[in-house]
Amino acid sequence: MPSFELADRLVIGIASSALFDLAESDAVFRERGEEAYRAYQEEHLDDTLRPGVAFGFVRRLLSLNDLCAPQDPLVEVIILSRNDPDTGLRVMRSIQAHGLPISRAVFRQGRSPYPYMTALNMSLFLSADGPDVREAVSAGLPAGHVLGSPYADDLTDRDLRIAFDFDGVLASDAAEQVYQSGGLEEFRAHEALNAGIPHDPGPLRDFLAGVNRIQRREEERRRNDPGYAIRVHVSIVTARNAPAHERAVRSLKEWGVTVNDAFFLGGIDKGAIMEVLRPHIFFDDQVTHLASTSRTTPSVHIPFGKINETAC
Repeated sequence: MPSFELADRLVIGIASSALFDLAESDAVFRERGEEAYRAYQEEHLDDTLRPGVAFGFVRRLLSLNDLCAPQDPLVEVIILSRNDPDTGLRVMRSIQAHGLPISRAVFRQGRSPYPYMTALNMSLFLSADGPDVREAVSAGLPAGHVLGSPYADDLTDRDLRIAFDFDGVLASDAAEQVYQSGGLEEFRAHEALNAGIPHDPGPLRDFLAGVNRIQRREEERRRNDPGYAIRVHVSIVTARNAPAHERAVRSLKEWGVTVNDAFFLGGIDKGAIMEVLRPHIFFDDQVTHLASTSRTTPSVHIPFGKINETAC
């Protein structure tokens, strides 16, 4: 088999728990143990798993490979799983049944798969296993914990809408630490004073850069085909407002990344915005924000920074 290079592709790792609804099989594992779980998966090998929280996001992301030649995809999604190869068969068969072009997988028989992220050039790992995600983030890796129930995905809609919080997600949590220690007015004064100094990048800056590469490919397609409809749309939805908004905008520019929309909400409930924006995935570093958004939106907790160390 010819070698396949992952450099210059957007590579996502996803656990089966984020891609599919595993509530039934997980209940068997918790209540009856590993052997019963093995038997259950073998018995239900040909029963296709239902879509999970991140299914729609992954399906839409992979669909963007139609912008390039089949042998040179822009996006690669790889399964990173605690299943062993035997119990992972149901996952792979379900992937095939749903028509997802995912062919690569790592099965680790009860062990955390995230240590392979760097070797596989991944800019994001999604899982419903909270401890796995926290370990990955503690190791300096870009990982997120999917929250909420599975969401119905409109198979006729080809758009992909991605939304990010700013501090602790795209940027470091340095400004958030100022807010936590000194309050709102000190935070605003600090950000206004440092408006011209870009933030250090956060855990998902590189993922956004990868999404931007796909957006540039879309722009190329539209220049050659004026009838092409842009599918990828990126927003930041942040509790910042003026004057703290300026440093966020300048940081994005300094990092060489872009977003299409920015919502500087100044404490307004993010959940209400999500119901209108309807992103297919939203990333935030604070569970308190996600408690609202996860009711209507596929939401991902990025357990990064001091505020999440305190929450452990």
